[in-house]
This record gives sequence, C-alpha cells and structure tokens, in this order.
Amino acid sequence: MLNYADRYYHRQFITREKSNHQILEQVETLLARYFHSDALLSKGLPTVAYLAGELNLSPKYLSSVLKVLTGLNTQQHIHEKLIEKAKEKLSTTELLVSEIAYGFGFEHLQSFSKLLKAKTSQSPLEFRASFN
Repeated sequence: MLNYADRYYHRQFITREKSNHQILEQVETLLARYFHSDALLSKGLPTVAYLAGELNLSPKYLSSVLKVLTGLNTQQHIHEKLIEKAKEKLSTTELLVSEIAYGFGFEHLQSFSKLLKAKTSQSPLEFRASFN
C-alpha cells in the first residue's frame, strides 16, 4: 500500500508538467522581485515558507516540484539566486564585502563568506580578485 501511495505521489509531477513549469517561472519571478526590493534589508533572505505562501503551496510540495524539474530544492534555488546576485555585486561594484553581505540581509560577514565559498570554492575577495 505504501509503495502504491509513493508511486501515485511521484506520478503527479509527471502528469502536471505544464503547471509545474509555471510554478518554476513563478518562483524565479518571486525571487527576482524579492532581490530587487528592499525586503532583503528588512526581512533578510526569503524563506521556503515565504515562497510557498506566496504561491499558495505547501513548502514540502514546492520543494518536491522544484526537485523533480531542476534537481534543486527550494532552499537551493534561493541560494543559487543569492550567489548569482553576489557575484554580480562583487564583479561590478567597489563596495566592501561586508556592505554587500549586509545588503543581502546577512548580519555576519562570516555567514556570507562561508556560503559563497561553499558554492563557488572561492572567498568573496578571491572571487573579486579574479575579475581584476
């Protein structure tokens, strides 16, 4: 019975491919809007619960849909968008790394540096130096 339920659960992602791609587009739009607003300073990074709430989905379902479509869960999508924006800021501005980290809602520079190093294998200063 559990195997049947599990197969039924995973089959829904295959049969709803068009609507699932719409969910992916909506997530990308929400993240882009969030990163361009002042919400980063006031609320910090967007959470999985925030994105799911905006889309009227459960956090677990949203992560399942994204995992099937892209191989990344919702939290990983948020981090990928953050890394993309951080790379852009590091390569195009002269802001201090701490100013960039604070601008993304990080209270501590170490948290920002650790995330960037985990995703790019470079510290923020090493990444910036590679562009100069």
